Amino acid sequence: MNTPKSLAALRAAWEPLACRFCILALHHVALARWLCTAAMLAVSLLAGCAALPDEVPRVASHARTDLGDSPLARIAAASLPAADSAMSAMSDVSGVRLLPGGDQAFDARIALAQAAQHTVDAQYYVVAQDSAGRQFLRELRDAAQRGVRVRLLVDDLYTGGDDEMLAGLAAHANVEVRVFNPLPVRSGGLRTRVLLSLHEIGRVNRRMHNKLFIADNSFAITGGRNIADEYFGRSKPANFIDMDALLAGPAVRALSASFDAFWNGPLSYPFEAIAASGSPAPAPARERFAALVRDLGRVMPPADEPDALGRGPVGAQLAQGRVALVPAQVRVVADAAVPGLFAGDAGGSVEEAAEPQGREGAVMAANLDLFRTARSEVLVVSPYFVPMPRMIEALSHASREGARVSVMTNSLATTDEPLVHYGYARYRSALLQMGAMLYELMPASEPQPAWSNTESGRGSLGRLHAKLAVVDRRWFYVGSMNMDRRSAHCNTELGLIVDSPALASELADLIQRVRMPASFTVSEVPQRGGLQWSFLRDGRRWVLHREPESNWAQRLRWSVLSLVVNEDFL
Repeated sequence: MNTPKSLAALRAAWEPLACRFCILALHHVALARWLCTAAMLAVSLLAGCAALPDEVPRVASHARTDLGDSPLARIAAASLPAADSAMSAMSDVSGVRLLPGGDQAFDARIALAQAAQHTVDAQYYVVAQDSAGRQFLRELRDAAQRGVRVRLLVDDLYTGGDDEMLAGLAAHANVEVRVFNPLPVRSGGLRTRVLLSLHEIGRVNRRMHNKLFIADNSFAITGGRNIADEYFGRSKPANFIDMDALLAGPAVRALSASFDAFWNGPLSYPFEAIAASGSPAPAPARERFAALVRDLGRVMPPADEPDALGRGPVGAQLAQGRVALVPAQVRVVADAAVPGLFAGDAGGSVEEAAEPQGREGAVMAANLDLFRTARSEVLVVSPYFVPMPRMIEALSHASREGARVSVMTNSLATTDEPLVHYGYARYRSALLQMGAMLYELMPASEPQPAWSNTESGRGSLGRLHAKLAVVDRRWFYVGSMNMDRRSAHCNTELGLIVDSPALASELADLIQRVRMPASFTVSEVPQRGGLQWSFLRDGRRWVLHREPESNWAQRLRWSVLSLVVNEDFL
């Protein structure tokens, strides 16, 4: 293995070199590509001895199905359609509630963790070391101390530097922590770890983007939110505008089956097997964990303050013995953990099948199929939107059938991924020419950075992070998948296709009532071509003829860099 001294020296040499590559790319793309390839080869030779352990013992475990007597199971049953209703006769009907507010979405996870008596399963792309992340992990520890079996599965890309927290949690009885598709190097920051993993870039590029929380196999939360302050309205510089769904009923068992497939898969490593050398013994690890999470309060949303959809906190409803859920038929769609396979629809189980060569995974395929059924309206919301040919074809088909197609994404001023934005920018004219309406979220000067002006985090930059699609105001998608090529071909994703005219209309109204007025409308300039960005402010319509909130140097840098990067990685 590389020593810490050699890693530090390599990092110190690489960072200024990377900046020079970026400058060079502005002037000579072909030469920049050649130099980047040579640098990657040299680094791969230096990191050749970094590898994952060959033999890793894994004890298989599965979701429990004998929990009908738990309080959460009883509350879930009480929250589903009554036994004498027409909906109850359908065995595949689940209960669904949308969670637009970050504060309520966090409170729902904490309340479920505190109410669980048997099992908690959590699967996330990011669990940060900030206040939200530490509070979340503390609740998992507290549940384990009550005798609850806790399984935490985290993607490894952003866990560098988090070993202390994960080691401390894993040191507790009843807790098991696994890491998905680990990078071969544990120490150092993200750039260093990725740089020293280039010799395994094909494997390392496969990331688990799923977001899932399940309590007692009775309630589940899935959607776009990771576990970090900015997803729950707690970050001052910027907060994400996101969406989750709370579920009970058959869909929860399908989500548990998806979790089990990842948990027991060959790319999920027990944390102890890949932890950095020199990790503390269990007792000191638990003590250090306790110190890290000790001084954290719980921020609860007021019980009488509704979210943007008019519903009160989930924790308060759990305490009352019934959660307000809307009955709906739900398809759980999940990509497989193992490359080359994908999980199909999961109405009650997860089935795997060979992935067609060159085709997208199951979650993207389900969305494209949904778009093709549209006859009146397709509304797509995605923070990162880089359409592949099959998506353009599906949206074009919907437009030809008479559906009004609208796409909403971040503007260059609100995105946290400028390179991805320029990948999307190449397709704006084509989307407009096929009849789509384009909306790009405006920056902080707009009045409502979240779904509702009652949410916390006001005054910070609002960044779109919700992944949604509404078709004909009957079906909608919510999940972890961005409408881009990375989500289609590289990441694993998880999502729901919900058949509910009530919820679909509610979601479409929320987007059109709150988000679209706070967005630039992108259109072609009449007669002379090019693009323009229009918006309303103080009762007046304003029109811009260049990318808002940007200068020529920024536009040149990111547009040229976007030409160097393969779109499948955006």
